[in-house]
Amino acid sequence: MAVNVETLEKLERKITLTLPVESIQSEVEARLRKLARTVRMDGFRPGKVPMSVVARQYGYSVQYEVMNDKVGEAFFQAADEAKLRVAGQPAISEKEGAPEGQMAFDAVFEVFPEVKIGDLASAEIERLGADVGEDAIDRTLEILRKQRRSFAQRAKDAAAEDGDRVTVDFAGKIDGEPFEGGKAEDFPFVIAEGQMLPEFENAVRGMKLGESKTFPLAFPADYHGKDVAGKTADFMVTVKKIEAAHLPEVNEQLAKSLGVEGGTVDGLRADIRKNLEREVKFRLNQRNKQAVMDALVAKAELDIPKSSVQAELDRMIASARADLKARGLKDVDKLPLPEDSFRPQAEQRVRLGLVVAELVKANALQATPEQIKAQVEELAASYEKPDEVVRYYYADNRRLADVEAMVIENNVTNHVLGLAKVTDKKLGFDELMGNQ
Repeated sequence: MAVNVETLEKLERKITLTLPVESIQSEVEARLRKLARTVRMDGFRPGKVPMSVVARQYGYSVQYEVMNDKVGEAFFQAADEAKLRVAGQPAISEKEGAPEGQMAFDAVFEVFPEVKIGDLASAEIERLGADVGEDAIDRTLEILRKQRRSFAQRAKDAAAEDGDRVTVDFAGKIDGEPFEGGKAEDFPFVIAEGQMLPEFENAVRGMKLGESKTFPLAFPADYHGKDVAGKTADFMVTVKKIEAAHLPEVNEQLAKSLGVEGGTVDGLRADIRKNLEREVKFRLNQRNKQAVMDALVAKAELDIPKSSVQAELDRMIASARADLKARGLKDVDKLPLPEDSFRPQAEQRVRLGLVVAELVKANALQATPEQIKAQVEELAASYEKPDEVVRYYYADNRRLADVEAMVIENNVTNHVLGLAKVTDKKLGFDELMGNQ
């Protein structure tokens, strides 16, 4: 087999392969003979179908298979001999003008790039930190109390106020005509919790039991109901029930209801702190990891294979379709999802993957079994039965592979932070959690 390797442009290469016609024909004949021993055809006993009949029926498909196999073997053998790291699948086409008794093929493909990572000591990275204060624990307690609140009927002459649950009948019209979704009976909502548009809440706030009111309501231009978006409706609302909220006291009973071991308030606060600190650690890790990866990519020089980008685009679009389907959208497969809207992210993912792989290889940052075990145990710690979660991960190699990827990212993050110029910045709890 003669091999010729050409560099086309950047990462694109071409190998010209020549194969003896005789070797292809002999393999086709061997496969047809093997097929003849088992093939079933009307009018013939099993194993007694003449070769001429088998060849006429299956010759083309067998020859196609043999050609694919032989050319594929020749290509990967040639690429291996040339020490080429092939990215994606080659595009193979038959070439005219081959010597007598030979068949020639051109295989055009891409190779993985050489990755050059600059001096990471000159990289500047802002590392974020945050603490869990008593005020954060207090606010979380209030959320837990609100989740367990009860409602009780208020006095007949009481006016509805923020935090009350009101039950109303309402009917709306636009230009004197009713519209879909504009009418309801015995509809409950809590004032000042954003369930209704502000104009609706403002109208009900201060009303008393049995009272009715008519008011205008302007739907926002970006309102989810397209038929009414940007239009003004006239609503009539009648208050049928007003209930005041009652939050449970912060005491041992609340602690026990939340499953706190020991059932004490101090235990409850400690449990909340532990959970908040776990969430803070996760968010800080994600943001600091992203800062490291951005700095790492900025210090790297490489071309990215088009085939790898296309494979990532295909994965992203398939994932987007699956997500839309899970949300209940119909005919998702027919929905146009332009590749260009995914391309920048796909290119960034491929670039980052190649850079990280190079850094891991050059600095022995692979995940150790001990690190994987520790990561699994940390993930399992937040569950009620950690041992079952650990077994869940170790029962599936794909789940373990996901954990291994997390560990490698952590190793890379720590490695880069150990080399770079790092500036520490403290964030407030609310700023980190996105509560501002």
